[in-house]
Amino acid sequence: MSSIPESHRDLLDAQVATLATVGPDGRPQLSELWFLAEGDEIRLSLNTSRQKVKNLRRDPACTLFILDVANPYRYLELRADAELVPDPDYAFADMLGVKYHANLRENDGPGESRVVVTIKPVKINAVNMSG
Repeated sequence: MSSIPESHRDLLDAQVATLATVGPDGRPQLSELWFLAEGDEIRLSLNTSRQKVKNLRRDPACTLFILDVANPYRYLELRADAELVPDPDYAFADMLGVKYHANLRENDGPGESRVVVTIKPVKINAVNMSG
């Protein structure tokens, strides 16, 4: 797998990305979410009660899409497989919360838990159609 090209690395600082997963009916399900990028590794913190986590557990195929909001003709598409690891002590969720000045624990109900989702790209499309 190649790495994210320098021309699009700035998009890893974006506020949100779109995660596409495969729903139980075989159709795409898209969600806007927070993410943390360190080098070429992109990780998400997801509540295990959500449909997107159920989708990824059934089928790890996914796409993470980051749009350049200043130039919508430029984007980064990571076609990937997701690796899910429990985050029982919220160690990663707390790290992600620092980026967004948020406490992710407040988003979860009693008895809910989180997983760390690592995006493992199999194909990277760095697109710029702005001329």
